[in-house]
Amino acid sequence: MTEDDVNLRDHHVRADLLDLLAEVGTVTATEAASRLGYSSGLCSFHLRQLARHGYIEEAPHNGGRARPWRLRQRTSSDSPAAGGGSAEEQFGHLARGLEDESWQRWLTQRDQAPPAWRHDAAFSAVAYLTPEEMSRVADVVRRALAPYQDREQRPLARPDGARPVALITRLFPLLPHTPDGAGEG
Repeated sequence: MTEDDVNLRDHHVRADLLDLLAEVGTVTATEAASRLGYSSGLCSFHLRQLARHGYIEEAPHNGGRARPWRLRQRTSSDSPAAGGGSAEEQFGHLARGLEDESWQRWLTQRDQAPPAWRHDAAFSAVAYLTPEEMSRVADVVRRALAPYQDREQRPLARPDGARPVALITRLFPLLPHTPDGAGEG
């Protein structure tokens, strides 16, 4: 990652826009301005900058003046980006950074949320699984969330009082600590 990329991400308006896109999926400059409290012109400028640097892209839409944006949909065929690692890996780092930043913001500002929203639910577990079982667990989580996924693209499907909620699940094998840093195969 270049110094320009770090500076681009570290700008507070751009960080807020990336955070918002991670939460809601797609957003226009006008919607972003309304949600974040900035002007639509400022949001439009920074959305274009993020797109120019490959962080976001225009989302499919049915024409008209409104330009919805989304986080860039990366594939394994994307070329490696500057700074090492594939584009998919760098996108993963960016997404995890946004998750961590959102979590820290929640921890410092939760007392400002409406009383009904001042709690969170988190859990972690270690389970001994085969690779196939790990895939099945991931599928169960995806299926559990499926009934709520269309609300991101269809605001009218959201019940009154619904807010974006970060749902983060990471399944990965725990590697043994070895003196030479090598793991088991």
